[in-house]
Amino acid sequence: MTETTTFTADSPLLQAMSGHRPAVTPVWFMRQAGRSLPEYRKARAGTTMLDSCLNPELAAEITCQPVRRHHVDGAVLYSDIMVPLALAGTGVRIEPGVGPVLDEPIRTTSDVDRITERNIGDCSVIEKAARLVVAELGNATPLIGFAGAPFTIAAYLVEGGPSRDHLAARAMMHSNPSAWSKLMDWVADLDAAFLAAQLRGGARAIQLFDSWAGSLSATDYRASAAPFSQRALASVDPTTPVIHFGVNATHLLSEFAQVAATASRYPVLGVDHRVSLDEASATLIVSGMEMPLQGNIDPALLFAGWEPLETATRQIVAAGRQAPGHIVNLGHGVPSNTDPDILTRLVELVHSL
Repeated sequence: MTETTTFTADSPLLQAMSGHRPAVTPVWFMRQAGRSLPEYRKARAGTTMLDSCLNPELAAEITCQPVRRHHVDGAVLYSDIMVPLALAGTGVRIEPGVGPVLDEPIRTTSDVDRITERNIGDCSVIEKAARLVVAELGNATPLIGFAGAPFTIAAYLVEGGPSRDHLAARAMMHSNPSAWSKLMDWVADLDAAFLAAQLRGGARAIQLFDSWAGSLSATDYRASAAPFSQRALASVDPTTPVIHFGVNATHLLSEFAQVAATASRYPVLGVDHRVSLDEASATLIVSGMEMPLQGNIDPALLFAGWEPLETATRQIVAAGRQAPGHIVNLGHGVPSNTDPDILTRLVELVHSL
């Protein structure tokens, strides 16, 4: 063996990402701590979301909490997809119960020209947070870095906040393609700097999270979103595993897989709960891009009682064996009112299988 030797001798998570079968099936949860743990709420008391993300000691503490509590196989850096915008000095805040809100939506060519003059600035707080996590967890529980994909961040910029259908963003994409490309290039470069800081701090893998790309057709995604996701990942060392995940984007599985495969020798496709792992595997085989899968327990099952959750988890682990590797995760993030004990028990179940 050559390049994969460092993975096969390493953690279950990295083994699975590199297409191997570890002794236990690895599991971690997206948005894990911030959505459910009482120790998270205690640690974050009196701080805003963005302020807590930019406090290295606090961010590191929150990152490690789910590992201590649930014994998951990976720690995802506590941050937010809006942090690169905050580091660039844009007027962004995260409103409780609402989500990211921009002081000045980007709608015109002059708006794009104005915002793209900004640089991301000092990312040392992100790197420091990652280093503090690695210092506590070591190599046994690898740190996962992440960023929001350029389309999702640009959609927030253009809409000015959350949107159901992202009409303004999609309209700019078609009506003013030069401004759209300039904006997306800028966001991709912010992402690249943000990811680089996490990798310098010791992250062993990264996930690119595209919340809103599902609103695009495959044709529009390939033309107006995928190239910028690839740009965001272009500086990542190709031996770093890259997970690409989107929400409600089952028609883009092949396109997401292609983005990950372009960036890394160890691509992983994240799958949400709207499509089975069997279907995702079959889609990738047809596309000639078979790779490890991540997912995809429906978060609603966390509230359905243990028996339905256990049954579904066993089925998902069995389906994941059809892929070259499998990392168990939810099909989206952990809801804030989840009973933490359910998550701990779920991890124990997955490891027992």
